[in-house]
Amino acid sequence: QGQLLESGGGVVQAGGSLRLSCTASGRTFSRDAMAWFRQAPGKEREFVATIRRAGDTSYLDSVKGRFTISRDNTKKTVYLQMNSLKPEDTAVYYCAAKSTILTAPAYTRVDDYFSWGQGTQVTVSS
Repeated sequence: QGQLLESGGGVVQAGGSLRLSCTASGRTFSRDAMAWFRQAPGKEREFVATIRRAGDTSYLDSVKGRFTISRDNTKKTVYLQMNSLKPEDTAVYYCAAKSTILTAPAYTRVDDYFSWGQGTQVTVSS
C-alpha cells in the first residue's frame, strides 16, 4: 500500500491561492491513478480532482477553471494548484492513490481508492 504524505495546506483569504502536494513512498507511483478529495465539517468526503496514469484529468464541476491537478512521476508527487479560492473550499483535503491499468477510466468515488493520506487543512476566510 505504501504511504501518502500531504503538505501545503493553510489559511488564505478568499481569492487567494494554495498549492497542495502529496508525495508517495513504498508504491509504484507511475502505475497509480491519483486523486484529491475533501471533507468539510459535517459533510461527506467528496471528489475534487483526479489524474490518470496517462495524465488526463477530471474535476468536480465547482472547481473547474480554478483548480489544476498535475503529477511528477520522477518525484512521486501529485499536486493540486488551487486558485481563486472561496470560503466553501474550506475542508480537509486528502490525497488518494489507486493502482490501475493504463486504460482504466477516471475513478471519482471514495470507495474506488484504498490508499489515503492523513489530510491537510485548507481554510479560506471571507
